[in-house]
Amino acid sequence: MKQLVIDRLDGKFAICTDSDQKFFAIELPELPQGAKVGSVLTITDEGELRLDEEATQRRLQGGNKKR
Repeated sequence: MKQLVIDRLDGKFAICTDSDQKFFAIELPELPQGAKVGSVLTITDEGELRLDEEATQRRLQGGNKKR
């Protein structure tokens, strides 16, 4: 599985980054319900996008550091 963070919205696309700071453009209708700028998305092995609410909360609280 791969994780992406929604960096910004640009027209019809959500611009996302991965852990290597590579950029990905995802069409807005493809985003999971509730996804917004700053949300963490997980791409499953089957290619499905899922909103990772726990990872999003950790990221927003500054807890994205590995312990």
